[in-house]
Parts: sequence; C-alpha cells; structure tokens
Amino acid sequence: MAEHVGGDRDPSAEVLAQAAAAFGLLASPARLHIMWALAQGESDVSRLADRVGGALPAVSQHLAKLKLAGLVGSRREGRRQIYFVHDPDMVTVVRVMVGQLTARVPEDPAKPLRAAGG
Repeated sequence: MAEHVGGDRDPSAEVLAQAAAAFGLLASPARLHIMWALAQGESDVSRLADRVGGALPAVSQHLAKLKLAGLVGSRREGRRQIYFVHDPDMVTVVRVMVGQLTARVPEDPAKPLRAAGG
C-alpha cells in the first residue's frame, strides 16, 4: 500500500473499485489459501495443489485469475511454472487478516465466527 489515504480525504472511485476487485478475488477460501501458501514462498502448481488440498486444474484456474489481477506472478524454471506473490503488500494484507481471525477463533471449533451485524 504505497499510497496512504490521509485525513478526511476519501480514496478515488478507481482505487475503491480496484480494492473491491482484489478483496473479491480473495473472498474465495481456495484463493486465499493459495495466497497464504505463496506468502510463505514460491511454488509450482503441483506443490500448491498438494498443500491447499485442491485438484490441479482448479488450483491452476485460481492461479490464472490471481495472475490476471496482478496479485501473483510466475516465471519459468525448465518445464515448471513457478508462482509467487507479485505484490508484497498483499502478503501483509493476507497475514494481518488471517492472523486477526486466527486470534479470534473460538475455543469450540464447531461454533462459527459471527458475521458483522449479526
């Protein structure tokens, strides 16, 4: 987050739309898990699929969406495509959100977290 919104100044509509799009992509538990895994280090799609427990084609599709949005990047290493988080600030966002929610998880795993306003 290179630019900070200061004082009473609201972000532009374009910035809000971009943020909403990024959060929309991360609203998928599978994509959020992929971002979390990539925040720990680079990986190829096979290792990511094993780590997040997803089918290879599904993980590949999630990566394509994240890459198209500019959240992840990739490079070729021989025959493998290696994925990484393209924007280090997104790592911070993911770690803060997941860390905060982890700290709030109730002792009883069967009891869900309350939704806002509920």
